[in-house]
Formats: sequence, C-alpha cells, structure tokens
Amino acid sequence: MHDLSVEQGQRIDKELVTYADLLVEYLNILGVEYVFGVPGGAIEPLFNALARSERRGGVRAVVARHEAGAAFMADGYARETGKLGVCCATTGPGATNLLTGVASAYADNVPMLVITAQTPLPKFGRRALQDSSCAAIDIVGIFRHCTRYNSLVSHQEQLENKLIAAVMASSRIPAGPVHISIPSDILRSDAGYLPKVKPELLTQQFQLTDKVGLEKLIQELSQAKHIALFIGDGCKDASSSIMQLATLLNAPFVSGPMGKRWVDETHPLYRGVFGFAGHSSAAELLSDVDGKLDLVLAIGAALGELGTSGWSEELINHRLIHIDSSVEHFTRSPMARLHVCGSLPAIFKKLVDEVQQAQKKWGKCWPDFGGVAELNALGGRSVWRDADAMTHTSVPFKPQTLFCQLARSLPVDSRFFADAGNAWAWAIHYYQRPESNGKFHIAMGLGSMAWAIGAVIGSALGDASRSPHICVTGDGAYLMSAQEITVAKQQRLPILFIVLNDGVMGMVMHGQRLGNAEAVGFELGQVNYAQMAQAMGIDAFVIESFDQLQVIDLNCIFTSDGPTLLDVRIDREEIPPMLSRVQSLQNVSMTPGG
Repeated sequence: MHDLSVEQGQRIDKELVTYADLLVEYLNILGVEYVFGVPGGAIEPLFNALARSERRGGVRAVVARHEAGAAFMADGYARETGKLGVCCATTGPGATNLLTGVASAYADNVPMLVITAQTPLPKFGRRALQDSSCAAIDIVGIFRHCTRYNSLVSHQEQLENKLIAAVMASSRIPAGPVHISIPSDILRSDAGYLPKVKPELLTQQFQLTDKVGLEKLIQELSQAKHIALFIGDGCKDASSSIMQLATLLNAPFVSGPMGKRWVDETHPLYRGVFGFAGHSSAAELLSDVDGKLDLVLAIGAALGELGTSGWSEELINHRLIHIDSSVEHFTRSPMARLHVCGSLPAIFKKLVDEVQQAQKKWGKCWPDFGGVAELNALGGRSVWRDADAMTHTSVPFKPQTLFCQLARSLPVDSRFFADAGNAWAWAIHYYQRPESNGKFHIAMGLGSMAWAIGAVIGSALGDASRSPHICVTGDGAYLMSAQEITVAKQQRLPILFIVLNDGVMGMVMHGQRLGNAEAVGFELGQVNYAQMAQAMGIDAFVIESFDQLQVIDLNCIFTSDGPTLLDVRIDREEIPPMLSRVQSLQNVSMTPGG
C-alpha cells in the first residue's frame, strides 16, 4: 500500500481532500492500481485526485484512446488480478462511449466500477454542454440495464455510502459492473477526511451451499455407472477438484468454448469443446448413440447459445445435473434432473471426499466408456476438422496452422486473448494447451469486436509476474480500435498483437456463404497493418508463410520494452468451424433444447 502522511480517518491538507480524493482513497484501500479512462472537463477533478495519488505511490490513471477501450482495459485488469476493474469517463459522449465495454463486462459477469461525471448540479436540465442528467441525455437511465448497481450522487454526503454499496454489489453473485455518476461540483467539494473501512468487508462474498441438493447429487453419483462432465466458464478455483473427480469417476469430459480455459486439453479423458467451433469428439460423447450415458454434470455453465450448440438436446435433457453458483443459470435448464447451487470449490471438494470414501469402503468403481480418440498433433484427444492442421506450409498461410503453432510455441503461462470473429473459431478449435489456469480468454457474452485489444492491455498492466501476453484479432476488429496499441507503447508493455489479415470481415463473409445469404458488406480492402504500427513507432512484421513465422524470436518480443505486431496474411477461403452459429441464426425455436 502507498505511504500516506496521516492515518485513515484523519484530515490532511484541506485543498487535497476533495470527494474525488475520498473516492480515490477507497480504490487505494482496495488495492486497485489503475483507473482506465479518458479525461475531460467534468471528470477533471477525479484526474486531479489520481495525479495526487500517483505522487504518493497509489492508484494512477491510464489514458485510453477511446472510452470503450478504457472499459475493455478495466475488464482485462479484473480478469487478471481478481480485483475491481475501474474505468471512468466525462459526461455526455464520454459516458456513452463506455457503454459497449460496460455491457460486455455485464454479460460476462466481470466486476467493474464505472465512474461517470455530470455537469454541476445547478446546470442540470439547462442545456449545458454535454448534459447527461435525468433532464437531458439520461446516462443513469442508459446504464440501468447493464449494471448490477446504478445511481446518481445528488448530494456530496451520499457519495461514500453509494460508493460502498456499488463496490459490494460488484462482487456479489452474479458479479458485474456497477455505476455511479457524480456531478463535477461534488467531486470538487471539500470532504476533509479519509475513509475508515476494512477492505475485506467491501469485497466479502456470501455464499451458502444447498446441502439437500448436494446429498441428492451424491446419491445420484452412487447409483450411476456412466457419467460425463460439461465444464463451463464459472469453474474458477474448482478446476483441480473437478479434474480429480473426473479421474475418480472415470468420466470423460467436454467443455464449452469459454470453459476450455479451466481444463488440461491434453488430459486423456478430455474430448474437446462442445458448442461453437467445437469438436466432433465432444458431440459424439454427448450424443450417446449407444445409450450408455446415465448422467451429465454441467458445472459452472451459463448454458448460453454458443456454449450449447443452440441449446442442443444432446446436452440439455433429463440426464443433466446442473451445478452452479448462480441461480440465474438454472433458468436455462428447467428439464434437468437436479439443480445444485453453491460454492463450486466446496461442492467438489466434498464430492471428491465422498467418492474416495466409497472406493475405500465398498470398492465402488465406475467403468470406462465413451471411446478414446487418437492423439492429435498437440497431444490431445479432441478430433480436429483438419487433421493436417499442424503441417500445412502452403501460401496463403492457413489460419489453423497459425493457431496450432501458437499453441505449441508460446511460453508456459502465456495470457492469450482471442477477439470476436474468426479468431474465436480458430482459437477454440485449434489452440489447445496442457494448462488449466484460466489464461485463455474470450468474451462471448456480448461478443464485442475489439474487446481483446483493450483487455490484453489491462491484463498486462495487472500481471505482477510479467508473463507473456498475446492478442489475436481480426482485421475488422483491429480497424475499430487499432489506436489502443499506442497505450501499450506508452506503458512499455511487451504485448504481441497478431492481426489476421485477409481483407474481409471473415465471419460475415463465411456466414453469408454458409447460410446462402447475399454476399454484401464484408470487404475491407488491402491494408498493411505492419506499416500502420511502424508509423506509431511500434515494431511490426508481415508474415506470409509458415517459414516466416518460424523465425520470429518470441523471447525477444516478450522481453522488449513495448508491443510488437504481426500482420499475418491468412487464407481467406479457409472455412472456420462456425456452421452451428449459422444454423442457430436460422433456427428461431425458443423451446428448451430447441
């Protein structure tokens, strides 16, 4: 923690203790290191307080190039550190620019504090410049449906209580962004004291486990012979226990596209991804053509469209036992045999203990089933659409070869961010690692293009270990937010940015072809992204072949004092594994499992 000249609760130099200083001191107490934002007139008092904090060694401002980028950076920071991500914007268009990033965090349950400014209170409703009060462009109303807490501070004495309420709401289940909007005259007002608060109370989580449901689950496991697991994105801190249980039960398992980050994809029981860009081996396991499968445990799974192949009946059926920390997720599995709610680490520790005791006392065992596919080129048992993906050396460069090579060559513990679009599809299917530490990141709740560009910067700033960071983005997404790479340069972050350059919005083009739609709106034209980066003073290279990729010195990139960009010219005619998405767009059935 930074060094303050006085104890908490005491007054310091009057001119320094505004309500903006009070707010910033709460962030220091929470251990937050950065506030991501763009300055402007009404938010200036907060930036003044951040400047004073930085001089004392506390939380500091990181200036993004666009407010959406700032929100994506706060998202990535929260994912990496487990702390509160914080972003801010001035009133009017600054606040509305935040919206996509905030909505993305809401869809993915990322805890984030969103601070927007307002014009001074006496100017509300008087056509002041960029007025976003309730009498003009109501920014609090705009944020109402994508935040867990959302309020205007209309009097200075409200600020501390509303800030505490917001911070506590951000970490409750389901977690997500919270928003407070503060008039600039309140931010400037004299507070005269620093907060008295215990930081652990602000982020304390309260979660009870359904003991009756857990006992029913134990009984179901004892009676079943053949069990499979479906791993969702909500398995943080429970991954090792879940893998231990799978081994004890001899239970093959699959994951959703976002859940793959919690599993070792070379585990002999793993059968790949089910859902968007998934593997035939995963679909084969859950289809259970031989009728052997008794139970499927869906764990930490939101059961959204992309994670379930459009709510396929192969997964969503009476065999399902849904285990989750969020009650809201159970609304998508009403036909399940059982719902069990609670802390996943506690539930699976209990299950492992019970199974081990059953084996020891009664010799209980669960037989093998489900078949074992041959090992693919990365050592896993998920079946690829292109069995030769690792060995293509033709020009233009095959995207599946790129992702296989990245999976093989990137250092251990690399943080990998894949942007929305075809980067999703190729990464989900072909980027397979023997890690289960959650360092593979995609944001599929809202599916915001350019999310990865900002998120990787926030993650790199928050990573105390300085592990390698990689962002793979399409040329369409990069054109939306290319300027944020200059933040990585300014912050001296050795991030590897990879642009999949095929001159088109690939998911749009292939989606139209697969869905027999009109061919329209996908052409981007030929752009040299390496030259764009070089014009910003950033090291960049054009990659047109497998051999050129092979000679790239990754160690040099990850030990440099700034970002590097690879402009990879990929084959635009390679069809990504996205047919299930096209089919789901054409299937409007909303019945469970339909």
